[in-house]
Amino acid sequence: MSTILLLSLVLLAYLLVAAERLAWAKAGLLSLLLLALSGWWLVDRLSGNGIDAATLYHLQAGIEGAGVADFSGDLLRFGGLVLLSLLPLVLVGALRGRLAGFRGRHPGPAVTATFAAIFVAAILASPLYADARRLQRQLAPVDVDGVAAEYRVPVGTLAQRRNIVWIYVESLERTYFDQSVFPGLMPNLSRLAGQGLDFRDIASPEGSGWTIAGIVASMCGVPLTTARGDENSLGRMREFLPGAHCLGDYLKTQGYRNVFLGGADAGFAAKGNFLQRHGFDEVRDLAHYRAAGIDPEHFSNWGLHDDVLLEDAFDTFMTLSASGAPFMLSALTMDTHHPAGHLPAACRDERYEGPLGDIGLLHALKCSDRLVSRLIERIRASPHADDTLIVLASDHLAMPNDLSHVLKDMRRENLLLLLAPGLEPRQLTVAGSVLDTGATLLSLLDPAHEALGFGRSLLVPKAQPGASRAALAGDGSGYAPYLAYARELWTGGDVRTLRVDGDQVRIGLQHVKPPVMIEYDADWGLGSITMEDAPRQFGIDDPANVRAYVDRCTAFDDSTLRGEWCALLVDADDNRKLFAGADLQRGVRVDAKLEVATGPRPRPRRAVWLGAESAVVSGEYQLRLRPREWPSHAFWLEAVASDGRVVAREWIRPDERDLSRPIRLRIGVDQRIDDLEFRAWLDWAEYMELDSLAMVRTGARSRS
Repeated sequence: MSTILLLSLVLLAYLLVAAERLAWAKAGLLSLLLLALSGWWLVDRLSGNGIDAATLYHLQAGIEGAGVADFSGDLLRFGGLVLLSLLPLVLVGALRGRLAGFRGRHPGPAVTATFAAIFVAAILASPLYADARRLQRQLAPVDVDGVAAEYRVPVGTLAQRRNIVWIYVESLERTYFDQSVFPGLMPNLSRLAGQGLDFRDIASPEGSGWTIAGIVASMCGVPLTTARGDENSLGRMREFLPGAHCLGDYLKTQGYRNVFLGGADAGFAAKGNFLQRHGFDEVRDLAHYRAAGIDPEHFSNWGLHDDVLLEDAFDTFMTLSASGAPFMLSALTMDTHHPAGHLPAACRDERYEGPLGDIGLLHALKCSDRLVSRLIERIRASPHADDTLIVLASDHLAMPNDLSHVLKDMRRENLLLLLAPGLEPRQLTVAGSVLDTGATLLSLLDPAHEALGFGRSLLVPKAQPGASRAALAGDGSGYAPYLAYARELWTGGDVRTLRVDGDQVRIGLQHVKPPVMIEYDADWGLGSITMEDAPRQFGIDDPANVRAYVDRCTAFDDSTLRGEWCALLVDADDNRKLFAGADLQRGVRVDAKLEVATGPRPRPRRAVWLGAESAVVSGEYQLRLRPREWPSHAFWLEAVASDGRVVAREWIRPDERDLSRPIRLRIGVDQRIDDLEFRAWLDWAEYMELDSLAMVRTGARSRS
């Protein structure tokens, strides 16, 4: 915490008790600031880089599958900080009516003005402001035309289809090889480094510094940026970077079978979605290994331990090699994960004796050195070694861990080692990054391939311009267009045409599950894709160019529906048009001229969950519900099956009903439904609480 920020917080606390005027408002503001700083502290403990692109990405992708228990200490400390953040409110309550003499010496208006000035100063001095400025620079609109020509997609046939084994070692940066700081920590991998192409100074630029980002950057040659959406939206996007062409995609066209092994949940950070959408035929993850009946002692909070995973990697290598078809086998280890690492059963007696003392992460690193080197040696000793190229790489630099106090003063660099028969051993110090890994690998398979995405082969003496050079040059400002271009890869294709495919909206190459609001800038590029609270967002202000809202027609139509799906387009002059049914299936051009507005702009409704019924068998039913308070607008009432089918629907007009009587909805079920959901389509500003809801059977119906 900076001295200015700390001093500002102390002065704010003093001013809080110096005058009674607006004391609760001041206490609330100070508590909010302290809560925000506490949240920043927790995020920084997890990422090591404050609130950054990784934070935004995980807000979209969620953290399900993360080993949260490993951070229990930090979470407890965060809880303590939250309680401390509430002290200003407690203080104001405790001092209410007291300290009259003290406060009398401090004029209220002067105290309030000083409090406001110091509060602003505290925000400007805080890491929250610095991170917000950094994110604003990264997310600001940038002209990508200057770098578009640099994006390369490999084409043609590979000169040699050598098998590939790519081992990502969690957070195992090459920094740990430094004998002066970690003597004897990495003896086996250090020996292997002298037998292959050992790259030094490999950086992790923005968009490559966490696991899924490191994998995407190395396999696609692009930084991973957040999608053009709001938080928690990634789960409603079907495609993962559909505009990108990655190593797995290209190798698949060359007849490769691509297999990924990882002990963690593939759903975490949407890693499995990326792999499946970009050329991988098989993804084994935590669920796979649990289903295999592996003993629970071989799992940590994150997933399967490395000893079992790497044993499976060798068995899979032998099986794939015996098939005769080329393959890329990728494996991601986990036991060196921050903050403290884990020791698998095969390494329970592993101990690192060194000058830094008894630190669990050091034991985990030494174990990883033994297990990973053993896998590599077994592959190199196998009958298939001559046909195999091995890539050993860290997925990213180490995040805050039990050795951060040591690493902070060291030369930080990623591990990148390539091993293959006939490859002359040498160490290369180059100005490169993980973005260049895939291109370097391709150039070893075929010298005609020197680029992949924005990545450039590190073996080319005078590499062509790429993202790494821009990120490492000067203040890195030239890197912004590459980040902007990468963001466009979440959609790709023709974003000016909206089309409904099944129950999803197609935007370029991306498929998004409605409800969704899409905004376009003056050049008809995507301004944003909003999925959270989209009906309200659509109605609160006017668009700068054109705004489209796509949802079921029950969000727009009254009493009679024009189809299942509708799209309302509105421009800056409030011209608008509602498209439905066949128009959306054929595709709607958002840059076409809209109709002159007549009447007030429609307010899209939103679906409000009312209740559900499980295991509904075929038959005739009646849903009976009694609202506690009726909405002021008419609405649609629906019963929806678990597969998305609307089983029953009725238009309800409160102004034409006896409001003392319950609503009755007739429901006919032709086949068993696991879950039947009841929902009302209400104006986005309304809710409907119920006094009662019940579904009763009224008759039988034969199965169709």
